[in-house]
Amino acid sequence: MLTAALKSLVECCHLEGKRLGDCAAGATIVDPREWNLAREAVLGSGLAPETPAFDLARACGTSAEACIAVANKIALGQIDAGVGAGVDSISASPLLWSHAMTRRFTAMSRARSLGARMRPWIGVRPRELKPEPPRITERQTGLNMGESCELMAQRWQIPRAEQDAFALDSHQKAHAAWQSGFFADLVVPFHGADHDNNVRPDTTLEKLAALKPAFDRTPAGTLTAGNSTPFTDGAAAVLLGSESWAQAQGLEPWAYLVDAQVAAVDFFDKKEGLLMAPTYAVARLLQRNGLTLQDFDYYEIHEAFAAQVLCTLKAWESESFCREKLGLNRALGSIDRSKINVKGGSVALGHPFG
Repeated sequence: MLTAALKSLVECCHLEGKRLGDCAAGATIVDPREWNLAREAVLGSGLAPETPAFDLARACGTSAEACIAVANKIALGQIDAGVGAGVDSISASPLLWSHAMTRRFTAMSRARSLGARMRPWIGVRPRELKPEPPRITERQTGLNMGESCELMAQRWQIPRAEQDAFALDSHQKAHAAWQSGFFADLVVPFHGADHDNNVRPDTTLEKLAALKPAFDRTPAGTLTAGNSTPFTDGAAAVLLGSESWAQAQGLEPWAYLVDAQVAAVDFFDKKEGLLMAPTYAVARLLQRNGLTLQDFDYYEIHEAFAAQVLCTLKAWESESFCREKLGLNRALGSIDRSKINVKGGSVALGHPFG
């Protein structure tokens, strides 16, 4: 998929045979055989083989981090142009063997004779043959993201009805965007698929309310399959370049990447919710650039869960949170909800992990 995304970018921007300064790409769920993912994709993309590439990962922010890495190189004058990309395939997640099986396979690969290759399998036990599917859980807490977000929803008192309403809005916006042709030149067919099949134009608040909690299965649970993003397969690539390079290529910039900020939180000691880092990152970004939260026409917020977005918005509106956690002298304030994810978001469109 990553090769297909890069190839499409090369074709639409007329980059065939051209050498770019660098390509950064990554995935969160990585097949061990794809240890040189970005470079292999570049070699099949139509770019000049001399275009370097490297892999990286930052969980759900992997592709965004790839764009930031390339943009920083451009800003430093190290390169004129490059590509930031990301890919993930939840349907082709690699299975893991137990440590015992791994040791047996390793011993077999080092053996020189048939007898030596058979020897590691003496005494193999049935339980060793059981594969381990990838677990998207946080190692420090043992919780997956949905379970952690349930704790956030409880802390911030985000009711189920508000989450369902947000999810419905995401589906309606995404459907309208597809119908209007907004995605026509942004999405390319791959193996017969030419559109996202997660969007539910016929969903209603009643249908969403009928779904059972997916993570906390007690009556207190509020996160469901309907108000949470589905993991999907997908890849995306963005061409970045200096303004002078774009002009020389006859390319009109669609956007300018001016600044970026990442943040982390102490979720292990439960001092903060696992998915609350954007509240800190945005506050620092605004402060550095002398802007307020209301200075923008549109907002794109990753919808890992409807509850996660709503927790973020509520935190920015909280005087105490902004003072005690963000070190500000007042709340960042509220955002006009009609300006958020105007073409739909991850709850409707799906979420390739990286």
